[in-house]
Amino acid sequence: MSGLKEIPENKPDDDNTLSHSPKTAMILSIIFAGLGQLYNKRYVKGILFIIFEIAFIVCFGSFISTGLWGITTLGTIPGTDHSIFLLVYGIISIILIVFAIAFYVFNIFDARKQAKVIAEGHQLPKMMEAFRSSYDKSFPYLLTGPGLILLTFTVVFPLLFAVTLAFTNYDLYNSPPRHLVDWVGFDNFINLFTVPLWKNTFFSVFSWTIVWTLVATTCQIALGLFLALLANDKRVKFKKLIRTILILPWAVPGFVSILVFAAMFNDQFGTINRNILIPLFGGNGLPWLTDPLYTRILLIMLQTWLAYPFLFALFSGVLQSISDEWYEAAEIDGATRWQKFKNITLPHVLFATAPLLIIQYTGNFNNFNIIYLLNNGGPAVSGQSAGGTDILISWVYKLTFEMNNYSIAAAISLIIGLFVSIFAIFQFRRTRSFREEGQI
Repeated sequence: MSGLKEIPENKPDDDNTLSHSPKTAMILSIIFAGLGQLYNKRYVKGILFIIFEIAFIVCFGSFISTGLWGITTLGTIPGTDHSIFLLVYGIISIILIVFAIAFYVFNIFDARKQAKVIAEGHQLPKMMEAFRSSYDKSFPYLLTGPGLILLTFTVVFPLLFAVTLAFTNYDLYNSPPRHLVDWVGFDNFINLFTVPLWKNTFFSVFSWTIVWTLVATTCQIALGLFLALLANDKRVKFKKLIRTILILPWAVPGFVSILVFAAMFNDQFGTINRNILIPLFGGNGLPWLTDPLYTRILLIMLQTWLAYPFLFALFSGVLQSISDEWYEAAEIDGATRWQKFKNITLPHVLFATAPLLIIQYTGNFNNFNIIYLLNNGGPAVSGQSAGGTDILISWVYKLTFEMNNYSIAAAISLIIGLFVSIFAIFQFRRTRSFREEGQI
């Protein structure tokens, strides 16, 4: 027994097996998907990979060729070539190529991995065993795969389309099929900062957007927190009734409230001027919807009214989770109400709600509904292509649907996306809830 050589399990002494080359399997898989699997004697998998590649070439080869030509040239014959269709075909072609590359990379690494196992002398599992193993490992991907494909064509594709439009001259005077659209590089972004009309409008709208976002959001957060503190005070009676009353504005659809306020504050027939301000102070009332300053003040008040109930409910839930023992210990130490609020209440509230508060800021940055429904971004401002209360997103809407200047609108949309993304990522990373994730 001692003179017998022990043969490792699943490692048969086979010269052909030991001479199996992973490099050869990789080269064959690069030449054509599935050849490496056939070289590894995984015939079913190899045939399936070959069928997939042939089907992809037959079904999408001509489309991808046209799409790549179209996205490169955007057409060459006015009246015949539709530049926007060609741009869409090109983007879809690029997405299909990305999927094909991912499949090809998987095919290459799969062939190399199996060839390496064979070269080491191991026996590959039988077909049914391999199928069960592959099914177990790929089951999560089989479930998420359709969702990923749907997400690609419903989110990624429109995003890529908007980004590419920002680098074209697509507007009212360059509308296909009568005219061709051309690639213009960064001209649209340069025009936003150099051409007087675009520069003045952009900086005016951008500055108001920042003021609107910071002031309106801060006011709604401050009011929601203040009312939550009052409603949760132990000395306050009828808490349920008070909470119900304070949350009522949330029960009314936002667009209804906006239209009602627009009628109430109308300069000519609004009840605020006719029944309150004019009888008390005389004159013609205040120009709520015809003077940019008063319209902006009205917008901030209205946004605070519409948004505070959600924050009130949010803060009320957080406040009820704070242990009374903390406040009792602070009282023993002689802390004032301000000190208890500053060192106990506020840190706890911000820690629990910081991500949602950041979303409030980013949401108001793109809060199109209230700007458009109250006064359509007005009143008009001389020398600008946007109204006195337009924010960037409402200006983009006007550029797209009223002025048909799609390329400038896309450029502004890209700036909005970059600004909001950078702000949100930066703020999320600074919050304690983000830094301490997984440590609680």
